[in-house]
Amino acid sequence: MSRIILHLKYKIQHKYRWFLAIGILSCYFIVTLAQPAYAMHIMEGFLPPQWAIFWWIVALPFFALGLRRLHYITTENPELKLLLGLAGAFTFVLSALKIPSVTGSCSHPTGTGLGAVLFGPLAMSVLGTLVLLFQALLLAHGGLTTLGANAFSMAIVGPIVAYWLYRLIIQTGKQRLAIFLAASIADLTTYVVTSVQLALAFPAATGGVMASFGKFASIFALTQVPLAISEGLLTVLVWNWLSNYGSQELEALQLIKQER
Repeated sequence: MSRIILHLKYKIQHKYRWFLAIGILSCYFIVTLAQPAYAMHIMEGFLPPQWAIFWWIVALPFFALGLRRLHYITTENPELKLLLGLAGAFTFVLSALKIPSVTGSCSHPTGTGLGAVLFGPLAMSVLGTLVLLFQALLLAHGGLTTLGANAFSMAIVGPIVAYWLYRLIIQTGKQRLAIFLAASIADLTTYVVTSVQLALAFPAATGGVMASFGKFASIFALTQVPLAISEGLLTVLVWNWLSNYGSQELEALQLIKQER
C-alpha cells in the first residue's frame, strides 16, 4: 500500500510540476511588476469615451458566449479544469512580459494561441479577458475603460485566428507547425487589430485612418515580429510537454495527431 501511495504521489508531482512553475511565475509578476505600463494593452483613459464604450459593446457578446462554452467544458469534462487553469496562467505570464518599444510604449507576447487550440476561441474570450482584468487591477497594465478594446484584440480576434489557422494547417498533418503558426500569427494579429483601434480613435491630420494605422503598425512591428516568433517556439515547447505528460487530457480534446 505504501508503495502505491508513493508511486501515485510521484506521478502527480511529476505530471503537474509545470503547473506549479506557472503559479510561481504568476505570483512573481504580481508582486514585482506592479508599475504603470504604457503598453499595448491600450492604457487606461487613452481611448476617447465613445470608442471605449464601442469596444465594450462589441466584446461583451463574445464574453457571454465564452461563459457558456466554459460551463459546457467543465460540465462534460471536469478533469480538464486544471488544463484550463494552465491555459489562463500561460496567457497571464506571457502577456505580462513587457519590453520597451518605440515612443514610450511596450510590446509583449499574448499567450492566447495555446488556449485557443486547446479549448477554442470562445473559451479564450473569457480566460483572456480575465487575464486583462487582473493585469489592469494588479499590474497597472492596460485599464478598465479600455478593457473592451484590449479584450477584443487579444482575447477575441487573436484566439479566433489561432483556432482557425490551426484547423487549416493541421489538415497537412504537421501539428507542431500548426501550433507554431497559430501562436505566432495570433500574436501579430492582436497588434494589427490594436493598431486599427488606435487609428480609428486617432486618425492622422494628413492621410486619415490609413496613415495613422501605418504609423502605429510600423512602430510595433519592430519589436512584435521577433516576439511573435519567440512565442510560437515557446508554445511548441509547452505543447511537447503536454504531449508527454498530459496525453490523457489531449486525447479527451481529440488533439493528439501523428506527424507525417
